[in-house]
Amino acid sequence: MERLLFVASEAYPLIKTGGLADVAGSLPEVLRQQGMDVRLLLPGYQRILESIEPPAEVARFDVGGATVRILATRLPGTELETWLLEHPLFSARPGDPYHNLEGEPWPDNADRFALLSQVAAAIATAQAGLDWCPDVLHCNDWHTGLAIALTHLRERRPRTVFTIHSLAHMGLCDRPTFDRLGLPAQFWHDSALEFYDHCSFIKGGLVYADYITTVSPTYAREICESPGGMGLEGLLSQRRERLVGILNGIDSQVWNPATDPYLERCYSLDSLADKAHNKAALQAALGLAPVDDRPLVGLVGRLVEQKGLELILPVLAEILASPVQIVVLGTGDPGYEQQLKAFADDNPESMVVVLAYDESMAHRIEAGSDIFLMPSLFEPCGLNQLYSLRYGTLPLVRAVGGLVDTVVDSTSQALADGSATGFVFQRPDANDLLATVRRACALWHDRSAWAKVQRNAMDQDFSWQQSANRYRQLYDAAIEPGG
Repeated sequence: MERLLFVASEAYPLIKTGGLADVAGSLPEVLRQQGMDVRLLLPGYQRILESIEPPAEVARFDVGGATVRILATRLPGTELETWLLEHPLFSARPGDPYHNLEGEPWPDNADRFALLSQVAAAIATAQAGLDWCPDVLHCNDWHTGLAIALTHLRERRPRTVFTIHSLAHMGLCDRPTFDRLGLPAQFWHDSALEFYDHCSFIKGGLVYADYITTVSPTYAREICESPGGMGLEGLLSQRRERLVGILNGIDSQVWNPATDPYLERCYSLDSLADKAHNKAALQAALGLAPVDDRPLVGLVGRLVEQKGLELILPVLAEILASPVQIVVLGTGDPGYEQQLKAFADDNPESMVVVLAYDESMAHRIEAGSDIFLMPSLFEPCGLNQLYSLRYGTLPLVRAVGGLVDTVVDSTSQALADGSATGFVFQRPDANDLLATVRRACALWHDRSAWAKVQRNAMDQDFSWQQSANRYRQLYDAAIEPGG
């Protein structure tokens, strides 16, 4: 039985700030169900330790001058053995994984995630005193990239896979921090971790991993060129033969409109008319006018430039006049928050903005909306458009990354052949977005055509099973002699 150590900085439902948590909370469990011997390693954040029964200690050892404990629990709702790294850098800190209670990044994040990487490398190379050692170490994003590099300092090491969830965050620190962390001098080189006179944790995975994956095939191509590669396109192009795009899946039990406990009324392909009850309930809950003569547009996510706010805001008045109703859920850039709130204040019956992260409300918006707005400037994979397809809420996206890999535009040809699942526009242009919103509204008024596209969207399969099979094949390829 292959042994896998899966390392991430967050995992749902223990702790979540973004899509990485959804992946780490789903993929390892599916791999376990497929027969792998899997351990999930996470930082033991204060919020996690306060939310679970006292876990058992399975190891205590010194690493990088620090004494750490490994605590064993189960990922809630699964049989997945989950190891929590207990150390004051994580376990004595309030706030989210990366920020304090005021929303400012912890100034010692480099120290914190260097420690996570050192612990992961120690476990992976049999230096932690455990009676379990992985065949494959699978690390995710910059927080764990250093672990891949550190395994190369040991004669005995597992095969390694590194997944890029987003290149926008590289884990940069300056030379004094690099020296203080006691990292090997050979890592300070442009063929190793050095990146424009800084140390880049993510390069630990990109340079040293046996295989690199990204979370969609299109994003794998985009990052090999500028601007998608964000300065790392040369390195990624060199490693193209070891770079694989594997589309993320979704937890089809958590995101299932037929059983979703957050919904006013559950529905399925066979009871699609019941979706309308969720729209009415959402309008009532948020104070929107109880009308059914216009589509309801939902937007859930971080309110940052990447998510297309610079495309939305210039034409938001015209979008509202289409006419539509709009509900926004999320937090982010204070300037975007203020502008969106101003529009909502001026249009209280047509627009509402909820500046929060609310899992329940996210489900209700997915079910109650007609259209889901996701005009990202770049999007490695995206999960909300997959949730929207599952809920018969047609996504409106830009043709980038995982969005173009998962949404089929409702062109006349796609409508005719039954392949349409949403709406796609090409250029990062506000007027193109507006034209696509109007095109979606026009189709919404053709209820028969709209229902056909909804049914096709809901019939798509983006469960984790297919993606997990691809990862299993990749692990096998890495373990094979010469892999």
